[in-house]
This record gives sequence, C-alpha cells and structure tokens, in this order.
Amino acid sequence: MIDWRNVVAVALGGAFGSSARYLFGIVALRWYGPDLPWGTIVINIAGSLAIGFVGEAAVRHALGASPMLRLFLMVGVLGGFTTFSAFSLEALGLITNRAPAVALGYILASVVLSILACYVGLVVGRVVLPQ
Repeated sequence: MIDWRNVVAVALGGAFGSSARYLFGIVALRWYGPDLPWGTIVINIAGSLAIGFVGEAAVRHALGASPMLRLFLMVGVLGGFTTFSAFSLEALGLITNRAPAVALGYILASVVLSILACYVGLVVGRVVLPQ
C-alpha cells in the first residue's frame, strides 16, 4: 500500500530541489557565461556531496533522519536538484558542436568530482554525526 504522505514529501522536496537547480543555473550562466555548463557541474558535485552526507546521516539515524525526511531530502530535494539528464544532453551538445576535448573534460570532471564529492560527504558524515 502506498503511503501518500511519502509521495507528498517527495513531491514537495522535488519542487524545492528543482527550483533551486533552476535558480542556481541562471546565476551560474550570468557569472560564467555559456561556454561550459558550470551550473550543472557544480550542482551535480554539490548534490553528490549532500546525498553522501544525508545517506550517512540516514544510516546513523542522525539529524532526525526519519524515513519520510530521508525521502524528502534524498529522493525529492536532491533528486530534483541534481541534473544528470541535463548533464547528458549538454555533453552531447558539446560533442555535436565539435568540441570533443571540452566534452571529455566536462564528462570526466562531472563524473569523477561528483563521485569524489559523494565520498567526501560520507566521510564528513562519519566524522561529524553521532554514532
């Protein structure tokens, strides 16, 4: 049976995360210009860091990480905030615009730094959260 409170928590979190992604993307475009999708890179890295930390908090049952809060944050907010689909489209755009070296750098930076950030989030969670 579906707990509709969880669905609402995910929907509200998604609205918040998606709105934050949109606003951050606008700011990044104004600050850095259109040459490289810096907003998407930073969002994916920050989202990976945050999901690592929140995931560790959930494992430790810290910070009031109830199942509903975990759904709100991880599936809703961070699912709405991170932009892997946008990343894929932008990478293909760089490739089709005959910028394969830039595309490769974008892909490597996004993937490697996001995984590293997720790991850092886990480690920080292990250090600062109570057992």
